[in-house]
Amino acid sequence: MATDIEDTTYAVQAAALMRLLPARPRLLALGEPTHGEDALLDLRNELFRQLVEQEGYRTIAIESDCIKGLMVDDYVTSGTGTGTLDEVMEQGISHGWGASAANRELVRWMREFNNGRPASERLRFAGFDGPLEITHAESPRQALTALHGYLAARVDADLLPCTADTLDRLLGADDRWTEPAAMMDPSRSTGQSAEAGRLRLLADDLVALLDQQAPHLLSETSRDDWDRARLYGRTATGLLRYHHWMADTSPARMTRLCALRDSMMAHNLLALAARGPALVHAQNSHLQREKSSMRMWQGRVDWWSAGALVSAQLGEEYAFVATALGTISHRGVDAPPPDTVEGILYALPEDRCVIDARRLATALGDMRLAPRESPWFGYAPLDPAHLTDRDGIVFVKDVPQG
Repeated sequence: MATDIEDTTYAVQAAALMRLLPARPRLLALGEPTHGEDALLDLRNELFRQLVEQEGYRTIAIESDCIKGLMVDDYVTSGTGTGTLDEVMEQGISHGWGASAANRELVRWMREFNNGRPASERLRFAGFDGPLEITHAESPRQALTALHGYLAARVDADLLPCTADTLDRLLGADDRWTEPAAMMDPSRSTGQSAEAGRLRLLADDLVALLDQQAPHLLSETSRDDWDRARLYGRTATGLLRYHHWMADTSPARMTRLCALRDSMMAHNLLALAARGPALVHAQNSHLQREKSSMRMWQGRVDWWSAGALVSAQLGEEYAFVATALGTISHRGVDAPPPDTVEGILYALPEDRCVIDARRLATALGDMRLAPRESPWFGYAPLDPAHLTDRDGIVFVKDVPQG
């Protein structure tokens, strides 16, 4: 059996990933089982460079705020950019991940690659997460006012459903929306107030107007400006919907919130797929085809991930490659038991490799595998029951402390 398993492994290269797929996907999703490890982000950067140079990929999308990510995209695509690299890393990438040396190197390399190239050949950066944290959601102000401003400058004022002053009055103070206590206490959320309800209707009308005026708007502005306005529209409506359900008191509250976040991610990914092939990088649970789950304070929550939603629409134009790890010693994750998927891969001689997940499942046959248990909550092991739902696996034997 060892020989069969070794026959399913390849060097960690973009070309090896592509050989596992029936065709070049529009979205190649590379998942990670934990956050914050630069060794994994360095590997992602290496694969992205190869995809750019060998396969014509021009976009990378990471699990970061989609609105903040516009600042990074401006920086890498413009000859001058907005702000310094330090400012872009601090303000353009959410969740504190701008401090990562690997993320910094990615942005620096993309800007350098783009220098002197025509717009059609430049690399693009995108965040595809909503403006959300585990503790709170942002105010919809930025997205709503940007969408209104784009339309107000280009369509008849009589067509607008409201004025900018009306939006400002209904939005009120931003700290009403970002109240951290609202995640645990729905009564602290403003999401089902009369003002929030009115804003949801206005946001819907603004997005409808954007669609109705598409021919005119595309004749007046660039496709990038139009795409950005649509991003503002998706984000505004998504945030208002998210805030509405933050105020919910039903048992389905957290299921809805998790599903809404991944739905926002999915819509952003589908918009990127329409632009051309992209590498997508996020936690495995956001990219997998099977249902995602998490144990939270009120119990287990299950929802369909962004990857499952996108895969349902794109079919073979969506590919998912999961990353799995042997050890993260500095996090207390030691060598995996031999009867787990990670344990079998850990016995291979390579420090890292690409695995054909479906051939691996065939090679394992009827072997009874146990799900790996992680002593650290921040690492999510592979589920042996879903090997064939992956197009491939990238295995890293040992993750060093950064």
